[in-house]
Amino acid sequence: MVNEYGAEQRTLLETTAVAIFERAATAGYLRASDISDDEQVAFELLVDLGLLLQEAGSSTYAPVDPAIVQARVVGPLGQRGAVLLNEASQWARSFETVGRSYRRAANESHPITELRGLDNINRFMDAALEDATSELLTAQPTVGRSAAALERAAIRDIRTVERGVAMRTLYQHSARRSLFVQEYVEKITPRGAHVRTLEEFFNRLIVVDRSLAVVPGIDGGHVAVAIREPALVAYLADIFERYWERARPFDDRAETTRRIVAADVRNMTLRLLIEGHSDPASAKRMGVSTRTYAGYIAALKAEFAVQTRFQLGYALGLDEDRGSDFPTSADTPKG
Repeated sequence: MVNEYGAEQRTLLETTAVAIFERAATAGYLRASDISDDEQVAFELLVDLGLLLQEAGSSTYAPVDPAIVQARVVGPLGQRGAVLLNEASQWARSFETVGRSYRRAANESHPITELRGLDNINRFMDAALEDATSELLTAQPTVGRSAAALERAAIRDIRTVERGVAMRTLYQHSARRSLFVQEYVEKITPRGAHVRTLEEFFNRLIVVDRSLAVVPGIDGGHVAVAIREPALVAYLADIFERYWERARPFDDRAETTRRIVAADVRNMTLRLLIEGHSDPASAKRMGVSTRTYAGYIAALKAEFAVQTRFQLGYALGLDEDRGSDFPTSADTPKG
């Protein structure tokens, strides 16, 4: 019997050879003279596998129970597969060692690195989180994260947290209404991760072990910047901490969501109106669609009993003159 069998032989066994074997099993024997030229290769495979056994001193072949032959063929394949899997695992560990050496050298020689392309960014983040030992801070604006991205992040983050890395994640309040975000939070919080939400807009930020920070690039699209300069990383971590202190623990219960979102969304809508941002810009800062933001404006018009934005601005000015406590641009936190 030959030692190697592949997909080509398996396909032949499942097609031409099985028909020949069925003839032999039905008759109880098979003569070599019964094999056509087109069947010769398949016939030789059956003999090589041991499914057809030549009777002594004749050209007649008897069929053999496939269950007896299977162990002789599949067993060595499984053993070879186990050896290959083990070798692949060893190679993976070797590349991890080399990768850590490379990243340590990069930390010293390239304090700021630009990453282009989603695949490159994901590979970089996978490696960075594999190296994480103590802490992971992430600030994630609601917009721009698909269900697939959250699913991938959940797998990566769970693996990180289960290694003992402390994780804190910050979202905008609008994330409380996202089923995808809720599912993500339900997966990571039982493992020990902490999630809070904030009314204010913020850019994406990831800080690993207070030694690496990743922020979006200015070119837009799939561009990120990895920062290893200690002073800059410390500054960005401090910004995260200031946001975290003002944020509220994530709770996807409908009553809690309505209470938090209603109050904070009203305040932020007022603030954005006063600051003069366009509707698309304001919607982005709040992490909602332009249509949803228009609904917030409509609710304010109803609250102040006005029909137009000009009237709303005038009403807000009167309210401010009377000492109302709604936020103004001067009250907007700068951190």
